[in-house]
Amino acid sequence: MKWNRARRSSNVVDRRGRGVKATGGLSIVGVLVVLAISYFTGQNPLELLSALNQGGGSAQTQQQPGGAPPANDQTAAFIESILGETEDVWGSIFKASGSQYPAPKLNLFSGSVTSACGRAGASSGPFYCPGDRQLYIDTSFFQEMRTRLGGGGDFAEAYVIAHEVGHHIQTLTGISAKVNDIRRRGGNVEGADGPLVRLELQADCYAGVWGHVAQQRHGWLEPGDIEEALNTATAIGDDRLQRQAGRGVMPDAFTHGSSEQRVRWFKRGFESGDPQQCDTFSASRL
Repeated sequence: MKWNRARRSSNVVDRRGRGVKATGGLSIVGVLVVLAISYFTGQNPLELLSALNQGGGSAQTQQQPGGAPPANDQTAAFIESILGETEDVWGSIFKASGSQYPAPKLNLFSGSVTSACGRAGASSGPFYCPGDRQLYIDTSFFQEMRTRLGGGGDFAEAYVIAHEVGHHIQTLTGISAKVNDIRRRGGNVEGADGPLVRLELQADCYAGVWGHVAQQRHGWLEPGDIEEALNTATAIGDDRLQRQAGRGVMPDAFTHGSSEQRVRWFKRGFESGDPQQCDTFSASRL
């Protein structure tokens, strides 16, 4: 993949080696009060805690500020290029519909990180936090894809980043809020046909749309690149991960979709290049 053909984003923040320090934080009683309020109001407790922090309260941990990645860091340069291409692709798609695309920041971290969604470790994998509308990636996950999950490669890594950006698109368009509303009302969002799987498969499809448009812009894919992305989509399907964990396949516990579903929805986006083809919520068959 000739990723250096893309514009490098300035929205990558390097928090690697920037430890997490303790601060005052809410007391146990304070946390219990927040949980009680969320129980009676139906509001997400994470949103309440985030609001308290933004309103002047202190989180229990605070990430040290990050800066720009080193200029000679090839991993960071790759991520900056992929993020820059997502900004340009989605910026053009939003502009065509008469709106503006507010690009997210992407945080590189090692070990652990704090966000508006709480504290997360490397084992959480890459994630998007709707509370601060930022992406978080421990780059050791890419090594994990290669050595343990059976995926990997530069276009596979680009797919992972584009998938998380897909969640940003869902936040901007209000789709994520609808799924969170179901959860707040006590509805079950998991399961093979549930809203959470539909949300994740749509993000896979959006990643495919990005891949299609980016390829048209740069012609940067090389032999084997598509297979890398498809192999990775297969490797991180719920059924595959459940088998690797030594359990039987339990569709009721699916959160991201099966390997076959993840491959199919990525391919749907990649082959069409049309976000309108990514409406998993209206699909009768996932």
